[in-house]
Order: sequence, then structure tokens, then C-alpha cells
Amino acid sequence: MKHGVRPSPALDSRGMDVMPSRPKVFMLSDADRKLVHSGPALVGPDGSRHEVPPKVYEAMQFVEAALAKGLAVQITPLRHELPIDEAAGAIAMPRRDLRSYVAGGEIPFRSSEYVDWVRLADVLALSQRVKAQRRVALDEMLSEPLWEDGDDARSAADSDR
Repeated sequence: MKHGVRPSPALDSRGMDVMPSRPKVFMLSDADRKLVHSGPALVGPDGSRHEVPPKVYEAMQFVEAALAKGLAVQITPLRHELPIDEAAGAIAMPRRDLRSYVAGGEIPFRSSEYVDWVRLADVLALSQRVKAQRRVALDEMLSEPLWEDGDDARSAADSDR
């Protein structure tokens, strides 16, 4: 790897990041559920056309890209409110980590008699924030020089002589 250059994810020919065992959650807001006139559609083998919202088309592209790469796909409908442990699984975050974010007040929750519940939208937003923070930290690390002035391998070899 070249210093200062982060490796790009495995993108398919359409630029989609499809990796085995890396979940991707698609959630439609009320506005996302609206059809666009002459917009995307599923076309059946008989030529029948079923219009879908653009966000649904994006989800179908992801599924098609994974299947085209020879991967299996699991489709699991999720409620808008989930138990914390189930929400952690939806975003591939360790349960303990998500519970820590909840305990720290970064995600609102409600408790029932036996379960703590979180909203899926809040969990997805947290996941995006955490990923962005990790990207920034990685970029900062990669932008630092490998050695301080005078600490490079040549200086060390010269001092051994």
C-alpha cells in the first residue's frame, strides 16, 4: 500500500460496495416511498413493468450486484424499532459497543419490562457517524510521516557504522 493512500473497497462495475458478510440496511422514509413518474421499475420476464421508488431500485441493484459476484443474499425485513441486540446485528456492530453508545446517551432508547428498544433510524445514523469518524482517524494516521526527521532507516543504518 502506498503511504497516505487508503485502499478502495471492492466495488462492482456500477460502483457498488458489495462485501461478503457486510450488511447494508435500506430504509425508506415517507418521501422515499413515492414513485417517480417514468422512474425506475422492475421488469418481469413477460415484459410487465412494476414501477418502484428510486431507493427500492438502489436496494435491488445491491442485491443484483451481490448475486452477480456469486454471493448469497439474505433479506430480512426489520421493524422501525428493535431490541438493542437485534439492532447491533443489523449494522454488524458488537452488542456491547452499541449498548455503550446507548448508555452514553448517543442514541435514545425506551425500556419495556425485559427489553431496551432503539429506533432503527437512530442506529443507522450512529453507524454512519462512527464510520465517518473512523475514516477521519484513518486519513489522519495515513497523512502522518512514517518516520520523524532523523528517525528513518538510513539514519539508523548510518549510526550503526
